[in-house]
Amino acid sequence: MRMNVTVRGSREPRTVYEMVGGTVFFEDLTRRFYERIEADDVLRPLHPEDLSESARKNALFLAQYWGGPTTYSEERGQPRLRLRHMPFPIDGAARDRWFAHMKTTVEESEMPEEARIAMIDYFDKASVMMINREQSPPG
Repeated sequence: MRMNVTVRGSREPRTVYEMVGGTVFFEDLTRRFYERIEADDVLRPLHPEDLSESARKNALFLAQYWGGPTTYSEERGQPRLRLRHMPFPIDGAARDRWFAHMKTTVEESEMPEEARIAMIDYFDKASVMMINREQSPPG
């Protein structure tokens, strides 16, 4: 579960984790992302009152996924993202809001363009896989 992205002009693939500067980057990314979640009237109710543990787990997962330490799996086992998110009602609208917050957070982050493209693509595809409910009717 490690992603490699080849850096232009380099013969050796580097992980996104290395490209962005390691764990500190993912801790900051998730902190800023959860600040957006905190202010979102649709997504906030899907999360626990204290977001700090959610942010910590998310940072560990992302660091591991992008090539960093395996702390997430050591603490929690296999990610099984869809299964872990099944208890929460995630429809297309909730997915779109989640993705918009994450995309904005990634776009505001300092990183090589190859890493930015890879992250946005991953978050787009992974968030679609989290949809587990039909769209709620308006009103």
